[in-house]
Amino acid sequence: MGVKEVAIRLYLKEVEGGGIATKEYHKLSNLERYLLEKRAGKYYLREMHRKKFSVAMTGGVFDIVHIGHIHTLTEAKEKADVLVVVVAQDKHIKKKKRKPLHGQEHRRVLVQALKPVDLAILGGENMEETFERVGPDLIVYGYDQKAFLKPKGTKVVRLKSKIDPKEVKTRKILRKLGI
Repeated sequence: MGVKEVAIRLYLKEVEGGGIATKEYHKLSNLERYLLEKRAGKYYLREMHRKKFSVAMTGGVFDIVHIGHIHTLTEAKEKADVLVVVVAQDKHIKKKKRKPLHGQEHRRVLVQALKPVDLAILGGENMEETFERVGPDLIVYGYDQKAFLKPKGTKVVRLKSKIDPKEVKTRKILRKLGI
């Protein structure tokens, strides 16, 4: 395993845990420890090693996973070395749309199991907090998503649908199911 692959593994561990705890740090190999630096009581990948790979971030509710989601995740993964998917928290969905059919952890685990996804995390209290945690090089929006987060220095891409949107909208699927 090369330095880039080790750096990616450490990055994913860092994002998943909001940094790497001292207890975990001491279990790492010498190479892994060399790639990290201590900040605010936790360990993070050194910037020079983080620059060796690209990270794309996308997100959504993923309550009923359908072909539109798979298409979006596959396209997003093709744009970077690492794909981090942010799954919306239940409380944020309830504010905007409806009560989700599946709880946030259920949806996160489901998304994590999808082939294009390197890491699925629950969103933070706000998108800026989540953006800081992930630190992506690229934000990918699906064909039906509004580009509401456009941080300076981060590329933003909106995908074009290659699938009939009438067939892949979650609300339409719910209506067909009588929900």
